[in-house]
Amino acid sequence: MWRKFNKPLLAKMRRASREYGLLEPNDKIAVGLSGGKDSTVMLYALSVLQKTLPFSFSLQAISLDVGWHNDFEPIMQLCRTLDIPYHLEETNIGRIVYEERQEKSPCSLCAKMRRGALHNLAKRFGCNKVALGHHLHDALETFLISLTYEGRLHTFAPRSYLSRADVTLIRPMVYVWEDDIISCAQKLALPVVTNNCPADGKTSRADMKNLLQQLKSDNPFVIERMQSAITNGIWRQYLVEEAFSAIEK
Repeated sequence: MWRKFNKPLLAKMRRASREYGLLEPNDKIAVGLSGGKDSTVMLYALSVLQKTLPFSFSLQAISLDVGWHNDFEPIMQLCRTLDIPYHLEETNIGRIVYEERQEKSPCSLCAKMRRGALHNLAKRFGCNKVALGHHLHDALETFLISLTYEGRLHTFAPRSYLSRADVTLIRPMVYVWEDDIISCAQKLALPVVTNNCPADGKTSRADMKNLLQQLKSDNPFVIERMQSAITNGIWRQYLVEEAFSAIEK
C-alpha cells in the first residue's frame, strides 16, 4: 500500500528535510503520536521514507495519555502493521492542569508539560530527534497568533536543538497543506483518535484557523504568499542563527 502513498506530500517532506536537515543517516526519531490525523499521516509517511531514502534511520512512536480517556488501540494496531515500536505513556497532565491548577487558559501549560514528557521519553528510548506533526497551516496560524496577540513576527522553526533536553525537534510536514493530510488519511483509511480535550475547538488557534479560511476565501493565493514570507524571512533567519551557533561551538 505504501507505493500508492501521496507522492506530492512525500516530495514536500523530502524538500523540508533537504533544506533544514530534518532526516539524516542513523537518526533515531521519536514520533509524537497524538492519534490525530496530522501525526498519524506523518508516521505513515516517515515509514515510507524509511523505504525510499538512500540512508537508514529508525522510528519510535510515542503517545501520551493525559487523562482524556482517548482510545489508542487503533494507533497501536497501526504501529504493529508498520512494524514501528510503540509506547503509550500514562500521565497525570490533565488532572494537574484542570483540577489542581484549575488553569483558565490551560493550553499553554498542557502543551509545555506534554513537550517535557515527550522529550524525556525520547531520551529514555535513545532518540536524538523528536518529530511533531505540525503542517504548513499550523505554521501560518502560529504566525497570525504571534502577530495579533503578541505583536511580533514569529512562528515555530522546522528544526531546533533543545539544549536542556539534548534532543533536536523536527517538523517534517512544514511544507504540507492540511487538505493533503486530510485526503491522505481518508484514502488510506488511517485510524484517527477522537480528541476528548475539554478545550478542543475553543482556543485562539481555532480562531486563527477560521481567520485563515476567511483570508483564503478573499484571496485564493494567500497561503502561498504567507508561506513565501515565513520561508524567506523567519525560517531563513533560523538557518542563519543555527549556522552561527554551530560556529561558536
